[in-house]
Parts: sequence; C-alpha cells; structure tokens
Amino acid sequence: MRFAKIVGYLKPIGPVVVGISLGFTLSLLSVSWVDDMCDPFSKDNAIEEISSHEGALKAAGKPKSFLKVNEDDEDVQPRIIPYKQVNNEGQVKKPVRTRYASMELGIRENLFAGVLTSKNTINTLGVSVNRTISHHLDMVVFFTGMTNRKTPPGMQVVTHGDERHMWNMYQTIKYILEHFIDEYNWFYLTQDDTYTQMDRIKAMVPHLSMNRMLYMGSPEEFIGGNMEGRYCLGGFGYLLSRALLLRLQAFLENCRNDIVSTRPDEWLGRCIIDYTDTNCVDEHEGYHYDRFEMGQNSDLSKEQSDEFKNALTVHPVSDPEQMYRLHKHFTEMELQKSYDEIEKLQAEIKNVSVLAFEGNRSAMWPVGVSPPFEPKTRFEVLKWDYFTEDTLYSCRDGSPKCELQGIDKMDVADAIDMAMGELNKKYMPVLHLKKQQLVNGYRRFDPTRGMEYTLDLQVEAVTQKGRSRSITKRVHLVRPLSKLEIIPMPYVTEGTRVHIILPLTKEDTGNVKQFLEVYGSNGLQKKENAVLTILFIYDLFQAQQVSQKDIFAGVKAQITSYERKFTGVKVPWVSVKTDTPSQIKFMDILSKKHPVDTLFFTATVNTVINTEFLNRCRMNAISNWQVFFPIHFKDFNPDLAYQGVEPPAKIDLVKDAGLFDRNSFDEACFYNSDYMTARTHMTVDLQENEELLETLDIYEMFVKYSGLHVFRAIEPALHQKYFQQTCNLHLSEDIYRRCVQSSLEGLGLRTQLALVLFEQEQGNST
Repeated sequence: MRFAKIVGYLKPIGPVVVGISLGFTLSLLSVSWVDDMCDPFSKDNAIEEISSHEGALKAAGKPKSFLKVNEDDEDVQPRIIPYKQVNNEGQVKKPVRTRYASMELGIRENLFAGVLTSKNTINTLGVSVNRTISHHLDMVVFFTGMTNRKTPPGMQVVTHGDERHMWNMYQTIKYILEHFIDEYNWFYLTQDDTYTQMDRIKAMVPHLSMNRMLYMGSPEEFIGGNMEGRYCLGGFGYLLSRALLLRLQAFLENCRNDIVSTRPDEWLGRCIIDYTDTNCVDEHEGYHYDRFEMGQNSDLSKEQSDEFKNALTVHPVSDPEQMYRLHKHFTEMELQKSYDEIEKLQAEIKNVSVLAFEGNRSAMWPVGVSPPFEPKTRFEVLKWDYFTEDTLYSCRDGSPKCELQGIDKMDVADAIDMAMGELNKKYMPVLHLKKQQLVNGYRRFDPTRGMEYTLDLQVEAVTQKGRSRSITKRVHLVRPLSKLEIIPMPYVTEGTRVHIILPLTKEDTGNVKQFLEVYGSNGLQKKENAVLTILFIYDLFQAQQVSQKDIFAGVKAQITSYERKFTGVKVPWVSVKTDTPSQIKFMDILSKKHPVDTLFFTATVNTVINTEFLNRCRMNAISNWQVFFPIHFKDFNPDLAYQGVEPPAKIDLVKDAGLFDRNSFDEACFYNSDYMTARTHMTVDLQENEELLETLDIYEMFVKYSGLHVFRAIEPALHQKYFQQTCNLHLSEDIYRRCVQSSLEGLGLRTQLALVLFEQEQGNST
C-alpha cells in the first residue's frame, strides 16, 4: 500500500528524470578523450598560446584541443618569443570604393561594337553607321588611321596615326584590350561599308557561352590555300569572345612581328589560329551568323530570299543613302513582326478567356492593356472632357469653353483618323465609310493605361453598288502608355558649388530681411557650399538719387551685419540701372563675371532655400545636357486661406494651404556654359528683333535656342511664401498671361474665394 503511494508520487516526474539522465549520457559520449598530458613548457605549446591570443575572436565557440607531445624528446628547452609592438600608423589606407556597384561585383555589359573606318569615309559612311546602330548600344567606337580636323559630333573616334591597314588592326585590338576588356563579354568588329542588324546581334549574344573561345563570322579560306583553318571575312563583321581576346593578349606582339599580310582581317585570323587554335565559324550552339552579299543593282523591294530576311549583316554598302534604305527596310520588317506577334497573343488571350468563369468578359479591352482605374471613393472618379473638332469644353485656365488648338487639336485629329481607319478595316469591302463630322467627343487620362477616347462620328456609308447613307457610329479608342525607358544620364555629384542669384527691386526691400534670416539659418550656419549674389535693380530716377537717398541702403547694412556675424562669408552684390527689367539682361551681366563651369540658381525674395533643394538643383542641372526649372509650392493668401486664424509656423503641402505654381518660371538651375551657348544661338534673331531681350525669359530662351533637355518637375523642397505679384507689361503676351494666371490662382481655392464672397453678400444684405 505504502509502495503504491510512493509510485503514485514519482510517476509525474519520471519522464523528467529519464530525460535528464539520457542527456548527461549523450553529452559524455560526445566528448573526445585524450590520454596524453600537455607539457606547459613545450615549444609547440608556446606557439599555440601566441596564435590563440591573436586569433581569439576566430576561435570563439570551438572546444580547446589538446596538444600531443613527443615523449622521446626529453631535452626540450622552452623558447621565449619576445613581443614586438607593430606600428601600423601611416600604413592603414582608406579603402577606395568603386563608383558603380556593377564594377565592384564584376558585372560586365554584353556587347561592345568597334567600327573600322578611314579619313575619307568617316564623315559619310561612318556617320550613317553611327546613326543606325548607336541607339542599340552603350558603346560604339570608331577606329581610324588618320582623321580630319573636324570629327563628326556625337561619335567616339580613336585615331591610330597611321594609314597601314595591318597596323590599324593591331592597334585596334590592343586598344580594346587596354580599355574595354574588363567591361564587356563580347566584342563585335565591322567595317563602315557594312550594314548591321544590331538588335539581332544584341539579342543573340546573351545565349552564347561567354567563357568559350569563339571567333564567329563569315568563314573564308586563306589566299593561296597553303594555311589550314579559316578566318572571318571583315566585310561581314565578326564576334570575338572575351575569353578569346584574353588568350590572345600575351601573343599580340608576336603576331605583329611574325605575321605579314596586306588584309587586316586575314592577319587577325592567322594570329587567332596560330596562338589560340580557334577557327572562324558561322554556327555555334544552334545560332547562325547569317549574312547577305549586296549586289551592285540590288532592289530591296524585290529581295524576298530567306538569306536576306535573316541576315545579321549586309555587305558591301556603297553610300549612306543605301545604308539608310537598308535600315528603313529592316526596321519595317521588325515592326511588322512585332505587330503579328501582338495579334497572335491577343488571339490566344481571347481563346483562353472563354474558359474563364466569366467567359470573354474576363478579357479586358483592348487585349493586353491594363484594366481601367477603379476609384475607391467619389473623389477619385476620373473626369471626362467634352470636345468637338473646333472647341474644347475643359480649359486649362478654368474657362468653360475655349478654342481647340495646338497639340490638343493634333491629338483629336489623330484620334479621328485612327477611328476611321479601324472602321474601314472592319467593314470593307462591303462598305466604305467617309467621315462627315464629329458629333460628340469625350476623352480622359487614365493613369493606369493611357488616354481614352469615345467618339460619336457621323459617316457616309457607301456600298459596293454605289448606294450611300448617313449613319452615326460610336467608337472607343485607347492610346496606351508606352513602356517606361531608363534614359542614361551623365554622372553628377552633390559637391558642386551653387551660385544663388537674387534680383531685388524697390518693391522687394520689405521681404529681404526674412529671406536673409532663412538663408542664414539654412545656408550659412550649416556651411552650405553655396554663394549668394544680390542684384540691386535701380530705375533711371533711383540711380540718380543713389548718393543722396539709396533705396537699398538698409539691405546693404543687413548684408554687412551678416558678413560680420559669419566669419569668412562674403555676400557680393551688383548694381544695375534699367527701366525695363529682364532676366536675360541681368544674366548677361552676371555671366561675364563668373567662370563657364558655374552652376547658377535664380531665386526670388520669397523663395525659401534649404539644403534638400540645393542638392536637387545640383543633381538635376547637368552641364551640356539638362537645365532644371522646378515648380515650387506657393502659399495662398493667409487672409483668405485661414480667415482670421493665425497661420501655422510650418505650412504643410496640402491643397487648402497652397498649390504647385505651374505658371511660374522664376526659379531655374543651369550652368553658365549652357547659358552662354543658348545666348549665342539667340544672336541671329536678336538682330532682327531687338525687343527679344525684354520679351523673353530664360525658360523660353532655353526652349527655343538650346538643344538641351529642359527638365520641369514639381519640387516639394522648394517653398515660396505668398506675395502680391506685379506683372511686367513689357514681357511677351504668353509670359504676361502666365504671370496674371499665377497671381490669380495664388489667392486661394475657389471654395475659399466663394466663401469670402458669400460673407460679403450676407454683410451687404444685412
């Protein structure tokens, strides 16, 4: 009885005891025992102690191993290793990181193209080759023996300084090995009298093994037939793998000294065969190097052979006109292939959609285009704009009706033409439709798919027997958004000094103090890499009274106080007198006082400048490439927006507080060199119309007289406080209209203005 009670107490803890016992047993079995004892004074042990001290972190977490001592060595004497402190000062170098992650990771581009040209053909055939293949590749280099004084713009030309063909080929391979061998996997060489279907070659090389020694082109027997193997004929171009060029690199000098040939392609072929044992092939891993030999009187429209249609290269091309005709022909072929593939995919989608739960209704129209935007609330519903062939009933300035003109008129006309073409494609030859008029037109922009149109067209339907009747057809069209493309941009940094230009008139003096306080806290205290230059603008009367009464005396005193407050800071200023203030006139003066690589930012007295925007200015303004015109956020009139309530210290970017002013072009970031270039192009028109300096602003000057990208974008970091804007009557009609529109829209929202009018009417009625 007592034994059963004891068993009852021990039964719950029995599994715990068994588990602990089993754990101890397994732990003892996993320990490796060593019988030999360690001699603490042995030579090996001393070395182990030092190495373990140095590698303590590496050995963390590992069980300490026992050292085995040879028992026969009784006369083992301890050896003391003196500690020497290593002085690493001056030896530690700061690691230098590469500019791009691809370089650090060893990622290479697929294809490099080199074109062998000459002094006589670089400006004709060379230019035509560049225009037909350069848009497919990041790097196309033209190699020539000698060149003219003026090389064609937009081409990278390497001159070897010798007209010998074999020497030029040797120098070309050497130049590629020295400059591009670590950046590309495949190297394509061709002549300037060869048309290349570069998109086909570019599509083929990713499928070839880059580690193979491949010499691919149009195989040709050596002249005389005494040498075994075949080389690639240079006229049709050839592909060289990176592995092949690396193997050839060590023997390039031997080829130059030992191989004699008058043909550069034959010389290169003998060099490759002799030292790499690689022959020219026109097929590898199932891919063929197809080529077509052009006859003297070939007619492209009649050429229907598969050899021509599948050709990667065509040779010889006699002149640039023939090169462009070939490019047009092959481009149309590729475009038609794309259209056929799209139609095939659309048909497959329709066939598969029949099996879906909703049948054909599950396939969105048009097939392959993203479905329409679905609003979550009534505020997200997309608005349709109504139009006719002559009138638009949704205008940019808020007017209920305006004339359809410019790009909008071209857009509507193109939509109508497309609709009539699709209708005739559907009903011909039974009916032939002729447009009579557009009855109703609707369009809206859907951010998920593109521009949508609904057209009610009154058309005349003519039968095959000549009978006609007027009918109305409703057509739905979509102009889909194109695929996004990343445009390569030049490399820029945020270390460039920004020269801020602040023009001031008499009306601006009341706001200068606040501008300088903000600039002092954001720029001077943070030691921003920027320089402020103030431009004092006097009219003729004010300039005569400067010695007696200077309207900018208070501003100049504030500048002096800031220069004393911030040691080493100088705020230069320039005084000009004119009755017709103009941005271009002022920049003409300042441009001459600064180097050509100066980065300018033109500001206003109400602009709030901070570090975030200055960095954006540095990144978006690119010399000889792009100018930047930011769209600032402008505060509404506080009396209307807040109506007696104290405005917050920091205004958020919300629709009730202000708007992004699309009509203002006062702020701009650009380089002095770009300004000087555009200003030079303006000289011819300036001789015919001297008022251009007064009627144009810097934005229109860059748009009309420079080939640069004019980048216009919303800039949340650029803020402008509300002020009563005065528009210059001397400016052009468009600029004056933009100024007035900016002033009116900057007052407040329509609901805020309507509320003020409502309160006034209520006050008048009482």
